[in-house]
Amino acid sequence: MAQNLADLFEHAVDAVPDRVAVVDGGSGREFTYADLERRSNRLAHLLIDRGVSGGSHVGIHMHNAVDTLAGFLAAFKLRAVPVNVNYRYVRDELAYVYDDADVVAVLTQPRYADAARAATEHPVVVVDERFEETLADCSSDRDFEERADDDLFLMYTGGTTGAPKGVMWRQADMWRVLGGGVDFYSGELMADEYAQSARAGESADPMRFLMLPPLIHVSGLMPTLGALFSGNTVIFEPRFDAARVWEVVETCRPAIMVITGDAMGRPLIDELEGRAAAGRTVDVSSLLAVSSGAALFSPALKARLLGLAPTVAISDSIGSSETGFGGIRVYSAADTSFATSDHAGGPRVPAGRGATVIDDDDAPLTEPGEGWFAKTGYLPIGYYKDETKSASIFREHEGVRMVVSGDRARLEPDGAITLLGRGSQVVNTGGEKVFVEEVEGELKSHPAVIDAIVIAVADERFGQGVAAVVAVTGAPDFEAIETHLRTRLAGYKVPRTYWVVDAVTRTPSGKPDYGWATSIAASSEPTHVRDAARSHR
Repeated sequence: MAQNLADLFEHAVDAVPDRVAVVDGGSGREFTYADLERRSNRLAHLLIDRGVSGGSHVGIHMHNAVDTLAGFLAAFKLRAVPVNVNYRYVRDELAYVYDDADVVAVLTQPRYADAARAATEHPVVVVDERFEETLADCSSDRDFEERADDDLFLMYTGGTTGAPKGVMWRQADMWRVLGGGVDFYSGELMADEYAQSARAGESADPMRFLMLPPLIHVSGLMPTLGALFSGNTVIFEPRFDAARVWEVVETCRPAIMVITGDAMGRPLIDELEGRAAAGRTVDVSSLLAVSSGAALFSPALKARLLGLAPTVAISDSIGSSETGFGGIRVYSAADTSFATSDHAGGPRVPAGRGATVIDDDDAPLTEPGEGWFAKTGYLPIGYYKDETKSASIFREHEGVRMVVSGDRARLEPDGAITLLGRGSQVVNTGGEKVFVEEVEGELKSHPAVIDAIVIAVADERFGQGVAAVVAVTGAPDFEAIETHLRTRLAGYKVPRTYWVVDAVTRTPSGKPDYGWATSIAASSEPTHVRDAARSHR
């Protein structure tokens, strides 16, 4: 039984050809499943004309649009391998990814075309005014070779440090963990019949998904594909704009809004509150859920959103390009105790579905305690062209293969798992470990702090000190911020040094850019330094 991503999409096309598949905010057009099928087929034939064949790697260097999705689908259809490319990269970064990923062609948009051409000698296909004419001359036939479950899915991830690296998955395994091949809530596997989701979608009313994360990140691409496999409709916007998002909610009436943690959550909530204060309440009655993943969604922000939209549920999931889906928790206005609870760290999810916490010897913890987050079950093949790195995180313990991605985690007394943060981002201050995501979450719970990235800086007494790069409203009152933090954190976790910036830089997927924050600290004088005598009190 095939579980190939192109086959899954084509079964949905055959089941609901006249249903709207994509609402493209950039062009203002709607595309049915049959429209998207023809467009993807034409693009696949265009790529063949540019020298792409089965097994070739194709760079997808685009922001969200119908043709970004069509590019991924076209590559899957002809058994080529789409390579996601961060559209914020400059020439040298692009050249590294193009070379490391062995791309033989690049699909991009006009605003990125010059940078793409400067970074590669291979063909660059630009989705511009002439593209429509070129596409129209290509065949729309579905006449591609037979595909297989183990066709390659390759997702490049920048992580928090180091050069970008490609994570290799079998397509069938990626479908299992993030594309709808498993029920995220119950853990029940979809039957081994790849048309099951399409058949279910054919008999059900379609749901609309407002997909805000970038398609060049797994947190945007796989929810999109999963929605399409079940005959639903996805809505794209070319860029994230909080005011525009709420207009789309009112006009397009999505049932599900997919976001990336605080990076999207905070501006959306601020905009919603601002409109309510001005007497322009947004109609959110169509929204059933706001689904967050890939980055921290702070408890205080969740509580604010539920206060504004009490009929909406919030789902918060954990996972990565290396682990796939790791767990999910749902929040509602009926219980906002999570916002004031004393649990420290990042997201907390039920254990299971292959998620576990292990010790330094790779053995799963049997008692509550702190260790490393690990995942078993459906896993990647490894890193592309990096056997050494693959061996370091893809391991076996007593015959069970697991991935250990470098996140610290805590096994709770009730069996739940709390993520504490990336091990590489732990601040060791005077022998005490400080997980930066925990401090970032508490900083952002202060009403004056818009966004924050916490980093380590050199400290003569303690080796490392906790510091923060923050964006704030108005003139910052650091004493008030410290007082707020000291009611929530041990003294050694409270930042001593601050740099105030106009805006905190994040990756397109919403993750903190720790390299950028470190460079800010290295190249400029701090805005505020607390009295050293209080550092660990």
